Amino acid sequence: MSNTRKTWESLTISPQLQDAIAKLNFPTMTPVQTATIPLLLNMKDVAAEAVTGSGKTLAFLVPMLEMMLRRQETQAWRVDEVGGMIISPTRELAMQTYDVLQGLLTDIKLSSVLIVGGNSVDEDVRMLRKHANIIVATPGRLEDLMTRKGDLNLPFKVKSLEFLVLDEADRLLSLGFQTSLDTILSYLPRQRRTGLFSATQTKEVQALIRAGLRNPVLVAVKEKAAQSTPIQLENYYILAENDGKLRSMLQFIREHEVKKGMIFLPTCACVDYWHDVLPNLMKVLKIDGEILAVHGKMKLKRSKVLQKFREAERAVLLCTDVMARGIDIPEMDWVLQWDPPSNAEAFVHRVGRTARQGEKGSAVIFLLEHEEAYVTFIEKNQRVRLEKLEMQKEIEEDGVKDKIFTTLRSLQKKDRALMDKAIKAFVSHVRAYSKQECSLLLRVKDLPLVDMAITYGLLQLPKMPEFKNIDTSTFPTDLDINTIQYKDKQREAARLAKLEIYEKTGTWPGAKKHQKATIAWSKTKEDKESRKERKTKRKLKKAKQREENLNNQNGKLNKKRKGISDEDYAELAKDVALLKKLKRKKITDADCDREMGID
Repeated sequence: MSNTRKTWESLTISPQLQDAIAKLNFPTMTPVQTATIPLLLNMKDVAAEAVTGSGKTLAFLVPMLEMMLRRQETQAWRVDEVGGMIISPTRELAMQTYDVLQGLLTDIKLSSVLIVGGNSVDEDVRMLRKHANIIVATPGRLEDLMTRKGDLNLPFKVKSLEFLVLDEADRLLSLGFQTSLDTILSYLPRQRRTGLFSATQTKEVQALIRAGLRNPVLVAVKEKAAQSTPIQLENYYILAENDGKLRSMLQFIREHEVKKGMIFLPTCACVDYWHDVLPNLMKVLKIDGEILAVHGKMKLKRSKVLQKFREAERAVLLCTDVMARGIDIPEMDWVLQWDPPSNAEAFVHRVGRTARQGEKGSAVIFLLEHEEAYVTFIEKNQRVRLEKLEMQKEIEEDGVKDKIFTTLRSLQKKDRALMDKAIKAFVSHVRAYSKQECSLLLRVKDLPLVDMAITYGLLQLPKMPEFKNIDTSTFPTDLDINTIQYKDKQREAARLAKLEIYEKTGTWPGAKKHQKATIAWSKTKEDKESRKERKTKRKLKKAKQREENLNNQNGKLNKKRKGISDEDYAELAKDVALLKKLKRKKITDADCDREMGID
């Protein structure tokens, strides 16, 4: 695929659409736009794969509007008639697409409506009766409205649908929207154009292409064959000391004067805790900027936080992987990662939040010394090359290490609720790490857990099986935890009442009796693999025993007839074939047991 950029004037589209594009100030088309728009305008179904931030939104909005304007010349669109539909995986991406669409519709007489979860269903119904020419929606809410009886009849309104877009298709499927998509597609007319846009092509996406597109043209746009991230993106990594990831990150933000940055954290609990304490730490280090937070459990609040982040002159956004796909923030200069993501593909999507639409951007991931092998892994697995970045030592020389630790502990001593948050964040962090896809390189047993607890400023070590057989003598224990109080008077009164009962009875009220000892997540995973291996060995032993029995039977029958019957050989061959399928994970254990007649 050629990287040659063409101007929008080279397209044969209506003058009013040309004017609308000119107002967006994008003089040339990106490679994905150059490749897909002419195909769509020639009434082809297109399945496009392109790196994140490559301009996929305009690649489907422009042909959609042109198709609808062409029909409008002969037959005007009714206010409740749907001609275009865009399905996005998250409300943030849907809202972002809707905003771009609104910019194009300034001087075009077509209406649009945004349909996402969290809004009033009655309001959605009212809007669909008046502004339904183009629908931008998330699949869950759209499915609800499509199957709604009586007062809407959305299936009737989509009979004239010209163009359907499945945006971030791989994300749609990974979030579990396959059933919703199947339901929606069943209501849509077959005589339509369909565009499927995705950053990666998976087996599930291929199945969706076969089900939803007719004779599609497959387009794969790579800006640079040697890498899967935007060409203007600079990727770095920093090796931090065992208890120094937080210190290195704060130093980095100060040294590089990060104006707008995203910090990816492993869990929602981590985001909540660091959002509470980071403003105080930045004040100690005299770092300017606002700290904002977004994660998947925030629901309606997310859009307000994102808007605030877009409008801020200097801010850092703490987030989980809910922000890793499709979100476009202008002037984003840095993406920072506390830990490697749970899977390698998420790494590409995270760093793709910057260097979008041909702009420059940078990303950095913080690694411990035992995690440095991840650099080679991500280069081979995702074609992302990371350059090592050395940090200055001044932050350690001016006593900031002690200031950070003292500040975190001081904040937790003032409110037991914050202490609880810190413990919850730490535990969830370790748990998330145990679920790493790259578990051979990133192992929980290699984590410096005590140093991590110090990084979180914990006042006590949580009761976790991971701490068994670990030297915890370096963790400070010079504090009576029972003296820490809740700021909330009701919570504190309830805690004191329970503490009094505990001192009398020796049992904490509400504690579960005869509770089984907890087992480390990493140990649970190892035990599961061990059981599976033992089960496979038993099956192989049983198959071997069956073969021996057949051989013995053959020896006895030799006096009467030659060889074993064809039926016996067929049964043995079938068992061997089943075990081979099980080994290649083409069938489940249950299927294998059932076919072999094992209870």
